[in-house]
Amino acid sequence: MVDAIPERPLPPPLGDGCALFLDVDGTLVDFDPDPSAIRIPPQVRDAIGRIAARLGGAVALVSGRTLEQLDALFAPLRLPAAGVHGHQFRGSGEAATAIPGDTSAFLHELHREALHLAHAHPGVRVEHKGVSLALHWRAAPHAAAAVLDFAGSRVAGLPGYRLQPGDHVVEFVPAASDKGRAVQRMLAEPAFAGRVPVFVGDDLTDEYGFQAANRAGGWSVLVGTRTASAATYALPDTRAVHAWLLANAPVAETATPGHD
Repeated sequence: MVDAIPERPLPPPLGDGCALFLDVDGTLVDFDPDPSAIRIPPQVRDAIGRIAARLGGAVALVSGRTLEQLDALFAPLRLPAAGVHGHQFRGSGEAATAIPGDTSAFLHELHREALHLAHAHPGVRVEHKGVSLALHWRAAPHAAAAVLDFAGSRVAGLPGYRLQPGDHVVEFVPAASDKGRAVQRMLAEPAFAGRVPVFVGDDLTDEYGFQAANRAGGWSVLVGTRTASAATYALPDTRAVHAWLLANAPVAETATPGHD
């Protein structure tokens, strides 16, 4: 259920029995026209690592990025993660990825046509993720209608896929995958089982995660100022998320000077 709550309270501290699920873009880092240019502040990455240790490993990334991109972004930290909106999944083991049916030819043709669209509208960026394809227009706001028309006209020819709208982006994603299903699957992992799920995210794609956490007896945190959301709490921006994470992280141990 999605409610229009004008003002949500700030989230409470994480209890030791929680499991934390984090979106990345728009939640931990501000959006950038070039997602490859984004960097996680080291103190935030370290705080997430300390929270993961405190929660017995029950911290997961749930993102539209691929697992490979997430590992590079958070290195040397390697967390349980769901990439490409849950189509890629890594709990305690290795990632498993499969394109539903044989869609490689459809995706190849879609990518070719999308590049033509981007050429006709400078600033539009095409991001191919292997099993999904995203069209960004943050740097070309005038092209929004053209991009959305293109996506709507092509998705019917891509079996097993749906459109996932976001902040200045629309993405062709596997229809059987979303962040809520990723949360449900992660909650069956040993480190997460029996814990209270907490999902933190900002975009429309995160609503699936909010709803899954709420249904499982947990709570959810909306980052930003949207009003229509299933989230139960809110933080105004990424800097507030950083402060909240730092407040929930155990103090880093410092080496004690030796004595001669």
